[in-house]
Amino acid sequence: MLQLYNSLSFDISKLVTKAYSTSFSRSVGFLDREIRDAIYSIYGFVRLADEIVDSFHDFDKHMLIREFENDFYSSLRDGISLNPVLNSFRLTVNKYDIDDSLIQAFLKSMKLDLQRTEHSTKEETDEYIYGSAEVVGLMCLKVFVNGNDELYREMEDPARKLGSAFQKVNFLRDLKNDTQDLKRQYFHNLAGRKFDEAVKTEIINDIEKDFSSSVEGMRKLPKNSRLGVMIAYYYYLRLLKKIRRTPAHKLLEKRIRVSDFVKIILLFKALIANRLNII
Repeated sequence: MLQLYNSLSFDISKLVTKAYSTSFSRSVGFLDREIRDAIYSIYGFVRLADEIVDSFHDFDKHMLIREFENDFYSSLRDGISLNPVLNSFRLTVNKYDIDDSLIQAFLKSMKLDLQRTEHSTKEETDEYIYGSAEVVGLMCLKVFVNGNDELYREMEDPARKLGSAFQKVNFLRDLKNDTQDLKRQYFHNLAGRKFDEAVKTEIINDIEKDFSSSVEGMRKLPKNSRLGVMIAYYYYLRLLKKIRRTPAHKLLEKRIRVSDFVKIILLFKALIANRLNII
């Protein structure tokens, strides 16, 4: 019966992923079957933590994130959690030997959202992005390489760059919600400055450098994961292009999206690029 509960735990993490991100869940669907559950479990873990700090405004967020962290480490100690998402993540951490420093860095960034509303220096921005996004990419990389430490070390920097690019694109598309609703400022470029075309271009150029630095690493990904990662890569590239075309003041008024039709086109583009091993 424990096997049934563990299977249910992964199913619930999959439901969480599909409920919160259709685009990401679509990408995961193109990973090899044997690693999909692990990636769903990673997303479920980070999604719940993110929801605590971003959405649960009528509750004691400090207490909730503290209990979330304690419950996870109790599950590692006890070998089970009655929170299915934590239980599935625990299984993935143990199976793929995900380093605790990555988990701690992620939780630190989540706690920073409750302590710091502005990132006024590059060091502060880099620290937050490392913990909130880059380490998530590294957790996924642990799954992709499945114990190949040499390949992990080779892929570590490109994985971090790709995670950084994804997060910065998310910051730009969520600028309205972050600045107006959550009262947060993630880009140090905005310290003492108004968000205008010059600042937007500065940020986008930085993101494009991250994307460029990740390409060679994607080519080296194992076949079990390359297509799924490439689908996400093309999707975020298209988002960035749409953001570049959108006037700065409009980014403060609406969230940028990619149509379902364009997503289908990007899917076929990724399928062809993966088959030819070109990006």
